[in-house]
Order: sequence, then C-alpha cells, then structure tokens
Amino acid sequence: MKTLTVVCHFLLALCSASGISQTQVEPLPNSFVVKVGKFLDVAKGSYIEDAAIWIEGERIKEAGRFADIQLHAPQGAQIIDLKHLTVVPGLIDCHTHIMARIPDGPDGYTLNLATKSQAFRALEGAYDARITLEAGFTTVRDVENEGSGYADVALRDAINQGLAEGPRMQVATRAIAAVGQYNPFGVSPDLTDFPTGAQMVSGVDEARRAVREQIGHGADLIKVYADWDHPTLTTEEMRVVVEEAHKQGRKVAAHAYTPEGIRNALNAGVDSIEHGNNADRPTLELMKQKDAYWVLTKGHFRDRLKTETNPRIRKYLEETLQRARQNIAIARELGIKIANGFDPASAAEHGKNADEIITATELGLTPLEAIRAATINAADLMGWQDRVGSIEPGKFADLIAVDGDPLADITLLQSVKFVMKGGVVIKGALPQ
Repeated sequence: MKTLTVVCHFLLALCSASGISQTQVEPLPNSFVVKVGKFLDVAKGSYIEDAAIWIEGERIKEAGRFADIQLHAPQGAQIIDLKHLTVVPGLIDCHTHIMARIPDGPDGYTLNLATKSQAFRALEGAYDARITLEAGFTTVRDVENEGSGYADVALRDAINQGLAEGPRMQVATRAIAAVGQYNPFGVSPDLTDFPTGAQMVSGVDEARRAVREQIGHGADLIKVYADWDHPTLTTEEMRVVVEEAHKQGRKVAAHAYTPEGIRNALNAGVDSIEHGNNADRPTLELMKQKDAYWVLTKGHFRDRLKTETNPRIRKYLEETLQRARQNIAIARELGIKIANGFDPASAAEHGKNADEIITATELGLTPLEAIRAATINAADLMGWQDRVGSIEPGKFADLIAVDGDPLADITLLQSVKFVMKGGVVIKGALPQ
C-alpha cells in the first residue's frame, strides 16, 4: 500500500510538472449528448421539454430531461446543441422506388429501360438515396426497382458498408407480376429479350420460383402486383408467394387498386396493401380483419394536381384524392393501421418524400397520426420496431430537427434543419 501511495504522488507530480491538467477530459469520438429544446415521444404523443439524447456509437443510450442525462453521460461526450430546435425520430418511407427516375411522357418507362445501363441506374439510385436521406428519411422500404435487376441490393449493401450515403434500406428487388400485365407495354413481340419492369409469372410454380430467386439474390421483402387496370395475379398465385416469403421471414406488399384485387391480395395473406385507390368499405373492413397495413401513396396525386392542365387527368386526380379522404375516415373509424409511403419514381419527386405526410393530414389524418405513420407504424410494418421509429434506448440514433412545432405545422417536415443517421451527422450542426 505504501509503495502504491508513492507511485500515485510521483504521477501527480509528473502531470503538474509537464503542464497537464488533472481535470482535462479527452473528447470521446463515439459518444454524444444532443441537447434539444424538446423531442417528440411519438408513442405518447407528447414532447419531452429541456431534453437531451445520449448516444453511444450508432445507438441511443438514454433519452430524457437534460438534467438527468447530464448526470449519467460521460464527461468526454461531445455536445451537439439543438436547444432551439424540435427533434423527432428519423422518418421512414415505406413505398419508395429509389432506382426509378422515369422520364415524363407515355413512352417514358420504355425509354428508361432501353437507354440506361444497369450501372447508370445504380448511380441514379445512389443519388436518389442521398437526397432522400438529406430530406430526413433515414429508413426506407423500397418496393421494387423498376427493371434494374438487383441493383437495389447492391445499393443497400454499399450504403451498409459506407461506400454510399443513404437511408438504411429494405429492398424488394424485381417484384412479381402476371405475364403481360406490367410495364413496359407496347414493345414489339420480336424483342423477346427486352427488359421488363417486374418478374413476369404465370401459374403457382412460376410464382413460387420467383420468390425463391428474389430472396436468394437478396430481397428483404416481396412485392406483388395484384391488379393493374383489372385483377391480374390470382389468389392462388399470390398465396404461394406469401407462403414462400413468410417461410423465409419476409413480408409481402401488394400493389392493389381495385376492390377485387385488394380482396384477392388480402385473402392470399399479404402484409400490406399499397395504394388501395379504389378501396370501398367492405375491402377496408377485410383489411382490418386481416390486420394488414394500408400504405397510402397519395402525395404525388396532390403534387401533380398543382400543375396538371389536362381536364380529364385533373378530374381523375381530384376523384382519387376525394375517395382517399372518404376511405381514410373509414380507416380511422375501423382502426386500420396506416404506414407512410410516397411512391417517388421521377427525378423531380425524389427528396420530396415529406409531401406524403403533408398530404395525409390534408386527407384526414391528424399531424400526430401522420408522423406515427412515418415512424412507429412504418417501423412495425418493416419488422424493425426494435431498431427505428422512436427515440428510445437501444434504437439507432436516427434523429431529425425542425425549427418549430410539427404538430402545429406539419409542413416543417419539408425543411428539416438537422439529420443524424446512426449517430452520424448528415446535415446540420456538428459536435462542439
């Protein structure tokens, strides 16, 4: 003990002689305390005032009142000062097409497939991923890549490895459609090797094989086209898709517009109905009975209506939005689970994902319901409720900040001031 005391005195004297302060604390590179004016507890629907979020590495260690965090966080934790801003969880879009930058016009889809290489499509996707992340969407569910093969798997993996910047992704790869019932239409039958926007199948054996192929090549979920202008895939075809996907722990999303297409998909056991434009009360009641999610995707209808001049198209857009308003009221009455999804597919739409959240409130959701659709509901649909969707210990440190109260002015989500994904500042304030 005497020897230990002598050594301690010697070290203290050495520090003093060399000018090193005994109280100096070296910054910890992977430890942060984010001081915030308030952050939204999305589950409770209320704010935590004078708050802070302690982050270790990629994950949230603790979140609550600043006075409490200050007692627990290490002295060397770096400070990010957002005390004049409101923080909400990183947003989630459950219906993106990151690989799609389809030109306008009736032949845009065909030209996109005919004139762009897979390598170029992947580079487009990397750009779209970056601007989506900068817009505050730290997680996306990409529901098929519109004819770019398995480039979405490559992009997902590149982001995960730090080779590209973008949201964490679940990808559906090629999607599954009935032969002749998805883009491109009107291609010469002589061009037998012309690329298609989805994997075309006919019959249950081909449907089952397509699921196995896509999962084998890296699909996180499976997308089916239950209809187009009319129902396409049969209930039996979609049922084997669901069977194979669920057996391997993957969920199934169904593009479905028509009441019959929605019913077929729900009776096949899909996990979500995408769009549901022509749903009626009986199909919504079935959606509730089957405990399926509804992903709205109405933002681009509202955005296009602002500039569309063709009277026929304007009428279609207005009728679709009015039907959505009526059906959202029914969905709220029934307690149907709603998840956020924007459906961007053109160069002009990527990075404007928050337009969907604003549209949902214009069609009948409260701001809190719309934010929940883009956070905890979306995380639940993706099966990632233990990783993302709320500001809680153990979850990824995915945060965005806005200047004001988004529950009072939801449009603030269109102009986020700060974005953090997994403890890394993407946009806004750097550590002090």
